[in-house]
Amino acid sequence: MTADLELARIDGGTVRLHDARRGIRWSVDLEPFEIGVYPVTQEQLAELLGETATHPRRPATEVSWLRAIRFCNAASEWEGLDSAYSFDGEQVAWHVDADGYRLPTEAEWEFACRAGSHGPHYGPLPEVAWTSADGVRTPQEVGAKLPNLNGLFDTLGNVWEWCWDLLDPARYDEYRVFRGGGFADDAWSVRASVRRGGAPRMHHEDVGFRVARDGFDATDAAQGWSAQADLERAAIDGPLPPGWTPRR
Repeated sequence: MTADLELARIDGGTVRLHDARRGIRWSVDLEPFEIGVYPVTQEQLAELLGETATHPRRPATEVSWLRAIRFCNAASEWEGLDSAYSFDGEQVAWHVDADGYRLPTEAEWEFACRAGSHGPHYGPLPEVAWTSADGVRTPQEVGAKLPNLNGLFDTLGNVWEWCWDLLDPARYDEYRVFRGGGFADDAWSVRASVRRGGAPRMHHEDVGFRVARDGFDATDAAQGWSAQADLERAAIDGPLPPGWTPRR
């Protein structure tokens, strides 16, 4: 690609995650991995998927989770890497031992975003993130605010970013996580720990993604995610909680 995907190497470590709906916190031990220095741009998306880049240096938005997955495979194929994903219809399997491009797990995303910080932001929000306080009406060009200590730009603000993980399969079925907040969000939503999500085909003007890389010596589990845990989280014993509706 002429518009290369620039990656930063993140050393392994431990990150604490929080699921407010279930009221639980847990720790994830991460192996080293690579993650995009910037969100994927319109130029990069256009080059691989044949779309028009009206603003080449702005984050690619209106990109569904499924389309982000296909971008990762296309980038892997272009560079001669093993594809991280395979498809059975719209069901996606992650081959965790593959060295190709992929979406970060949310544990990887939060660990990379925090860059050793423990508060809601890795720096003064006006200096590191595009939010509603800036009064902008669209995503802004990547890299215009200050990076975190991992050298990553725009992990907070500008656009939300898709991750690999399911949001809450018991309540939201196939919804996938996105993180980080966007240009139209206030400070409460632009925090390192905030979890949101949407259906795999959903696309919106303030949701984009960044890529990750590195394979792991495992099957159906890596970097805080496991297929078995997804099945366990989806199981509901007894009646649905008040206000819930059946997933199907």
